[in-house]
Amino acid sequence: MRYSCVKRNTKETEISIELNLDGNGAYHVECECLFFKHMLEQFCHHSGFDLTIKAKSLDGDEHHLVEDVALALGSAFNEALNDKAGINRYGYFVLPMDEALVLSAVDFSGRACSRLALDIKEEKISDFSAILLPHFFNSFAQNARCAVHIKQLDGVDSHHIVEAAFKAFARATAEAAKKGSGNAIPSTKGIL
Repeated sequence: MRYSCVKRNTKETEISIELNLDGNGAYHVECECLFFKHMLEQFCHHSGFDLTIKAKSLDGDEHHLVEDVALALGSAFNEALNDKAGINRYGYFVLPMDEALVLSAVDFSGRACSRLALDIKEEKISDFSAILLPHFFNSFAQNARCAVHIKQLDGVDSHHIVEAAFKAFARATAEAAKKGSGNAIPSTKGIL
């Protein structure tokens, strides 16, 4: 079973992540920032992984909460994927949500990179600071040791654009982490 349990407890946050890449899509999310919780639930649901996320802020700083969830989630993926033998490695998805259209691509290459191209007009979406989006995906990529590309192709409603981004990211991540045929390392180098 490709499973991991990661805890990240600092003076700023208490984060706990349980991840089963071969689960049935069962999930539970606890998070004080309601819009961020909604986005994490979208990621959980659309990825199909079994995932429990418990995120508590100790200092009331949304930046620390979002960053630490992303770092812990990325670490959970890196641990659960282990040597990455037999995975697809690459995944992409183009997701429509009403007028929004967002492409996401993921490569579990062992190298961290994050590129986010979203045209978000509002500073806040509900109780979430939109400026934290690039930081979330970059922190995830750093600890998951993967490349993440998310690009808005269309859309005007910030809520729709961000939600489409999380859903597309979930689908792309699921495809990249999926076991293919065989157990080879998906690289001519023999290591990721």
